[in-house]
Amino acid sequence: MSNDLPLMQNSFSRRDFVRSAALVAAAAAAAAPSEVFALAQGRPSADKVSPIRLGLASYTFRNFTRAQLIGFMKQLNVFALNAKDVKDHLPMDAQEEAAALADYAAAGVKLHAAGAIYFAKDEDADIRTKFEYCKRAGIGVIVAGDPAAETLPRIEKFVKEYDIRIAIHNHGPEDKLWPSPLDVLKAVKGMDPRIGCCIDVGHAARAGTDLVQAIHEAGPRLFNLHMKDLTSFQNKESQVVVGDGIMPVREMFEALIATRYKGFVDLEYEVHPDDPMPGVIASFAYMRGILAGMGYASQG
Repeated sequence: MSNDLPLMQNSFSRRDFVRSAALVAAAAAAAAPSEVFALAQGRPSADKVSPIRLGLASYTFRNFTRAQLIGFMKQLNVFALNAKDVKDHLPMDAQEEAAALADYAAAGVKLHAAGAIYFAKDEDADIRTKFEYCKRAGIGVIVAGDPAAETLPRIEKFVKEYDIRIAIHNHGPEDKLWPSPLDVLKAVKGMDPRIGCCIDVGHAARAGTDLVQAIHEAGPRLFNLHMKDLTSFQNKESQVVVGDGIMPVREMFEALIATRYKGFVDLEYEVHPDDPMPGVIASFAYMRGILAGMGYASQG
């Protein structure tokens, strides 16, 4: 498979565009047919620029190289990336990381977050390595996977030293530490305001969390949001294209706008890992359609 021209590029056909168009129509029924393909590609179809910024979690393309990931992002017209140390997307090794950053800069891709990054050790040296990794990349948000509550005071020291925010990621009912973003908020109350949460809406919904309420409760401590959709909030395996499930996307967008959310809504499409592009395009088309229906031209 070529690094420069991903084989999967050719698998996205006009039929897939028609499916994306149907999702857009469901999200923004007023859109004219000529606007449907513009929405799918992220071209503005409304006068106001949206306060919601759309981005991509690189884990979506975990089975593909960095070069392929960049190619897909260009097709999507999405240039905001939440990068993870998977494949060669953003290696922890400083020299390899520098090469990745050069590739992203050349392609116009901007990194706004990294993760999930795991803090398994309550040790300064290990934690500093993670903060240095993000400092080199100019990343302002670390999406933290399952740091123990007793580790948070030590992490807080590095948050203050590096001025990098920590967004603790919830992982649903299977997660013994942080099943819901509400659990995160309880634990970080009173800590530095740069310690907050990343709401993974799929996992949070499966934990029984009211997503709109959680966004309002998090307020300024919400630093990142992972978007996905499910057909059942009781079934982890029911993930589908955004718009094909029961996720209250518009209501969440309205809550984000009401709380003046400044971060990104990052699509994390975890199904069909060997051929995610049709679902990814349809998901962005739906989110852009929702924003168009609200009178906004999407950012990303």
